Amino acid sequence: MDSIVDYIFEAGMLKRTARSGWWAEKVKYPESVAEHSFRTGIVAFVLAKMEGMDDEGARRLCTAAVFHDMHETRLGDMNKITARYIPITKQLERKVEMEQRGKMPEELRSAIANALELNGKELVILKDADYLECAFQAKEYIDIGHKGAESWIKRIEVRLKTASAKKLLTRMKKKGSNDWWKGLKRIE
Repeated sequence: MDSIVDYIFEAGMLKRTARSGWWAEKVKYPESVAEHSFRTGIVAFVLAKMEGMDDEGARRLCTAAVFHDMHETRLGDMNKITARYIPITKQLERKVEMEQRGKMPEELRSAIANALELNGKELVILKDADYLECAFQAKEYIDIGHKGAESWIKRIEVRLKTASAKKLLTRMKKKGSNDWWKGLKRIE
């Protein structure tokens, strides 16, 4: 039980780990890795469905998105500037994840590892979800005055692979991040 409790406490580190790349855009208090992972899970589920996956596949991608940055509890959120000098490899990320799960009961350790073992199509959708969540965050920062975040959306746009992610990005760019609640009326 201690290993499971420790893992859950460690996951809490992601609530206190800032997405550090936004500091370059002068965002003083950027969202946390946990906040990013949460919305990436929602985006992954939506993209999976838009790309024709069944409910089970969409849930699988949502789960993978929740766990996809767990290694950042120990490695931090490495922005592009820092990563230029301190390379973090996929091998290192997997090593950290294995160590994090190391003392857990085998069934749980295996289940978490399996949640992160995706096939080619799933990996593409998850990566697009990761990028797309960042683009939505950039749009929110643009809308509160961080105009430099526009370049983030442009860089993300050329990296997206799925038709659904490209369509969502195109539509998102035309909307304000607060449009969703405008016109809501009191429910009687």
